[in-house]
Amino acid sequence: MTPGGRIGAIGVVVALLAVAQLLACPRVPEDAKAGPRPDTANGAFIGSGAEGIARVPAFEKWWGRGRLTAGRTYLPGDDWESIEGPPEFLRPWGVWRGARADRLVVLNVPMFDRSEAHLPDAEVAELLAAGASGRYDAHFAVLAGRLVEAGLADSVLVLGWEMNGITFTHRCHPDPAGWRAYWQRIVRAMRAVEGQRFRFDFAPNRGRDAVPWTECYPGDAFVDVIGMDAYDHPAGMSFRRQVEEPYGLRDQVEFAARHRKPVSYPEWGLYRNGDNPTYMRGMLDWFREHRPLYQSLSDYCPHGVWLCAGHGRSAEVYRGR
Repeated sequence: MTPGGRIGAIGVVVALLAVAQLLACPRVPEDAKAGPRPDTANGAFIGSGAEGIARVPAFEKWWGRGRLTAGRTYLPGDDWESIEGPPEFLRPWGVWRGARADRLVVLNVPMFDRSEAHLPDAEVAELLAAGASGRYDAHFAVLAGRLVEAGLADSVLVLGWEMNGITFTHRCHPDPAGWRAYWQRIVRAMRAVEGQRFRFDFAPNRGRDAVPWTECYPGDAFVDVIGMDAYDHPAGMSFRRQVEEPYGLRDQVEFAARHRKPVSYPEWGLYRNGDNPTYMRGMLDWFREHRPLYQSLSDYCPHGVWLCAGHGRSAEVYRGR
């Protein structure tokens, strides 16, 4: 899913319920009110920059399930200066993170400038080769240093997200081997910075998309979390199918278990099937069963339930009402 208006965005995420019961019986009682797991950082994307942080108390009051503990933002991918993490951009997140010990900051990091320029595959392949040779290492070393200085040394970095799709310049399918090598270069460059404790999140789109995401996996030594962006699409696809499709939710958790990694859900929300309480209930049950490190609802239209009106039935499920 393209960040578009999310660029430079912060987010925060929510979680609840249980999927073992879902798979045995797809529907759970409407009045089921399982609370969020204490071992998952929960939140929802509710705005960009400081205004998103300012909305957190109102969201928490509306949600009624406690505190949001995962904060998400995207580095803009227009140019390398933005990808290096301007201090004025990072500083508010360091303040937010430092205010409570249980908070987690999750930062999406583009792998190239011109992130959404829709460059041809041949040019992307050339960029991947340049990245794999180390041409862009210095940009990521600068970012790592600035994150440490801002009090964000323990951030989760969603590097090159949705790489199995076609949206971003950092897509994998023009050269999976080059993509894997480039990811490894970035991770080495950032881990070399003193004081860092970053965790790197490998987060494809749910499903096969342009290339099987397993072909892009850069190796256990360079990945800390196995994520997945899991929106309710395409139209007509049931939640059960989203679980069972090739490279879907079940394949993700089984892949993560084989590689002994936690799972995450950096982006999820309603989409092609409109106000869909069955999907909402299924995702919340899935989180409760599989205990992700964090999960983040995209609460903007057409995906959300608070800032996006018209999804009242899903909102009631989300709130456990």
